[in-house]
Amino acid sequence: MSYLISNSRQQTPSRDKTTPVREQKHESQSASNSGTLLSKFGTFGRKKKPVAQEQAEDGQHNRSHTQQRGPGGERDDDADSLILEKEGKEALDSPAFLLQREYDMDEGEQRRFMTLDSKEDPRVKEIFELIKHWLNQELAEERIVVKSLTEDMYDGQIFQKLIEKLANIKIEVPEVCQSEIGQKQKMQIIVNEINSQLGGSVKEICWTSEQIHQKDLLAIVQLLIQMALFYRAPIRFPEDVNAQVLIAAKKDGRIMTGYQTEQLTTVQKELAPKGERDAFDTLFDYGPDKLAHVKSSLVAFCNRHLNKINLEVTDLDYQFQDGVFLILMMGLLEGYFVPLHSFHLQVSKQEQKMKNVEFAFFLMLEAGMPKPKSRVADIVNGDVKSTLRVLHSLFTKYKHV
Repeated sequence: MSYLISNSRQQTPSRDKTTPVREQKHESQSASNSGTLLSKFGTFGRKKKPVAQEQAEDGQHNRSHTQQRGPGGERDDDADSLILEKEGKEALDSPAFLLQREYDMDEGEQRRFMTLDSKEDPRVKEIFELIKHWLNQELAEERIVVKSLTEDMYDGQIFQKLIEKLANIKIEVPEVCQSEIGQKQKMQIIVNEINSQLGGSVKEICWTSEQIHQKDLLAIVQLLIQMALFYRAPIRFPEDVNAQVLIAAKKDGRIMTGYQTEQLTTVQKELAPKGERDAFDTLFDYGPDKLAHVKSSLVAFCNRHLNKINLEVTDLDYQFQDGVFLILMMGLLEGYFVPLHSFHLQVSKQEQKMKNVEFAFFLMLEAGMPKPKSRVADIVNGDVKSTLRVLHSLFTKYKHV
């Protein structure tokens, strides 16, 4: 444990019998507020002093302080507000203030809080957004919109709807639980069922129903990531992402804290949904040498046609993600020109990639090819096996063209 936080009450001076009641009350409030967070915000309720009086009281002013004044010698309100906001934010974000203000922990209880630095990490934020987008897509029929992973997920209602749809099951639990005990029992049943459905795919369970009910962001995110991976959600998470958490435990009336690093994601090997095994499954599992030969053959096939318009494939795994090469390939193989206004030639957004690949799949169906087994999102997210399946179907139909 790295820190020791103990609550101590400040002693207020005893009331002087000769002091008027109103002055005693004012002194008591001043004493109790001094040195606390409230004192930082005391300036909001005070009137500003004239500039001359302020200079007389403050004495020397450094150059940066002088620059905060406007042309007329008045203080810059925006600069003052920013300073106060920064001081207040630092105090509010401190572990000590967080624990003492919001959580009345029981003896022996332990809780976890993801640090602010981790929450602001771009890759962690990307994971949050990917999860929320996936949840909102999966539960659109239920008219459920997830905006906060803690506030919307802690009661188990959305977890229940999600696992019921993904696993095609029905969990018999009360729709609404009035008591906290009932809510915890409901959460326990839902989490147990999710763990049962995930089976042996999870090496180590890093979450509990109690943690989720306590709005433990790390536990909620870790469980949702495992569900997304197990049910092959059409999203690719950033790889090898870790998060730092503050662990707090109450012992002998004192809150002990320490920091720990937790893993959120590793390497995501495959995105495509599980189905009947095919030749590519076997190649990826047992034939790396043969897989390399298949890749080189497909690259040669693509370049034989794309070279006609001065394009070349050098990276089979990623150059088909935006759908542009797939669309141009269909035009070359079928012998027609694809109007440039019908697709996004210069791709800068994920939505544009999705529309391009959808259009390429449409052209394949129009050419009489069977519906691709790969999902559009799997191609866009760079799932190699899905990309190879699509290119192999093109090779099978047009190898003599």
